[in-house]
Amino acid sequence: MNTFGRVFRVSLFGESHGRGIGVVIDGVRPGLPLSVSDFKTDIHRRAPGAYGTTERREDDIPEILSGVYKGRTTGAPLTILFVNNDTESNDYQLFKDTPRPGHADFTASIKYLDFNDPAGSGHFSGRLTLPIVAAGVVAKKMLACTVQASLVEVGGIGRSHQEEALPDGGIEERDSAWKDILAKAKADGDSLGGVVECVVKDVPAGLGEPFFDSVEALVSHAVFSIPGVRGIEFGDGFKAARMRGSEHNDPFTPTGNGWAKPVKNGAGGVNGGITNGCDLVFRVAFKPTSSIAKRQNTFNFAEGRMTGLEIPGRHDVCFALRTPPIVEAMAAIVLADLSLLQ
Repeated sequence: MNTFGRVFRVSLFGESHGRGIGVVIDGVRPGLPLSVSDFKTDIHRRAPGAYGTTERREDDIPEILSGVYKGRTTGAPLTILFVNNDTESNDYQLFKDTPRPGHADFTASIKYLDFNDPAGSGHFSGRLTLPIVAAGVVAKKMLACTVQASLVEVGGIGRSHQEEALPDGGIEERDSAWKDILAKAKADGDSLGGVVECVVKDVPAGLGEPFFDSVEALVSHAVFSIPGVRGIEFGDGFKAARMRGSEHNDPFTPTGNGWAKPVKNGAGGVNGGITNGCDLVFRVAFKPTSSIAKRQNTFNFAEGRMTGLEIPGRHDVCFALRTPPIVEAMAAIVLADLSLLQ
């Protein structure tokens, strides 16, 4: 399915090298101020341009087709379109017979009986995260909390402790460690993965349900819908498995307004699937880019034999560089939906 959410519902459409891609959003609160300029910051953060990102360049100007009148949302379905211009589809003909390792080429052909559009990975492409970011911009307008994600690790090397989180997901000039490993991976025809941390401040207590609609379950569902995600953890995450209960337990402390909240936030802002008033904190692991220039040995289905594969085209050395606004968008979409269910 291409739709997520119960009341605030996000539906994606389009293919990477088709005429365009976009999103239809139901459940948008009426009266929100919304214009094309509102999308500029987050779209720019997701766009390529930094070292280690793809050379594909699109204008990525959102066209609001419905749901806005005189600069305000109407409450009707909001439709946003992005036109594709910079496409080089011939690069992908090779993958019909020799699907790329790590990609959806093979599984898409099986599920859709070879009728899927393979160019640019079609509907499976990371380009479909652009309309997700657009939906996130709208979702953030419906929230009183602040959603902020930043890149904290590239190729196994963490951000220096003395550096602040970079909201644009970019690489600071003095952080030569990331530049060096990106350059080395590019020279080798290879790729790198990364980790993004998301912190949502001022989350009200009481959002979410136990079990299947817990906040962690819904955020994980949304985040794992981002192409290339390999893991997610909340609060102490996997470190909790190496702790004793006395270390991981989180006593409550008064907040001064008659309420109390956990003092350490080891659970990442959620207890029993429900927000507890602390910041919502989670980290997302992204795999290395699957399309690499380095020669790989894989199977040619047409010839029925193993063959060498060198992938042409324009690809990110580390697509995780561009993912912080996508992670933010997914968190905002989930919280906007939960806020409407209260």
